[in-house]
Amino acid sequence: MTKINQLVGNWSKGTVKTVKELRELGYTPQLLKVYSNSKWIESVVGGMYKLYHDDINWQGVLYGLQKKNNTTIHAGGKTALVLKGYGHYLSSTEGRAYLFSDRKENFNVWLSKFKNVVLKRNEVFDYKKEKYFIMFNTGNFQIKTSSPELAAMEMLYLVPQEQSFDEAAKITEGLATLRPAIIQDLLQNCNSIKVKRLFLFMAENYDHSWMKELNLENINLGSGKRSIATDGVLNKKYNLTVPREYAK
Repeated sequence: MTKINQLVGNWSKGTVKTVKELRELGYTPQLLKVYSNSKWIESVVGGMYKLYHDDINWQGVLYGLQKKNNTTIHAGGKTALVLKGYGHYLSSTEGRAYLFSDRKENFNVWLSKFKNVVLKRNEVFDYKKEKYFIMFNTGNFQIKTSSPELAAMEMLYLVPQEQSFDEAAKITEGLATLRPAIIQDLLQNCNSIKVKRLFLFMAENYDHSWMKELNLENINLGSGKRSIATDGVLNKKYNLTVPREYAK
């Protein structure tokens, strides 16, 4: 089998490969130029290729980026929840795909061509723990996504600037089967007081059974007030200002 047949034969439809990955597979920049000129492959953006005339979406790009060793980039927030079937309440931002990674990683150059993709680099969550993630089968390949527990907190991280409180609340209402052990671990390691308070407020508001299994004494909820709504009502238990319609 020739090198080009081997390359194309092992290339999953709908995905990209970075020059770094291709080089590690034994394909030099000179070979890639020959293959590109011969219309076997074509450049997506600098340093990234796809099969010629193949259709690529954000999932295929994420798959290619996740081939990088030790990367933390993944589908998260509402995007991961929608993939898992918690997408009954979709806003006007439903066309956006939210990806998350550590702050030190920057994939914006590769993602720049995909206008519907938003990368949120942060130090709020510990993305080194594999138990926080699951694999999602797209049909042709698998991508790494946040577990529902992590995804819910990533979604709340974006409230209210990029995620509406109302939609986040309605999605959280449907999260009745979350794993309390994972929630406990996430809350103890989360670096955002706002996220922790808001998550607990919503969980309590919808009386999720797993809430009773959490040990709140081991969760640092900080001090001082946090505001989610400018014209809201202060929830005294969590010292959190929330929309009036959610105040009890």
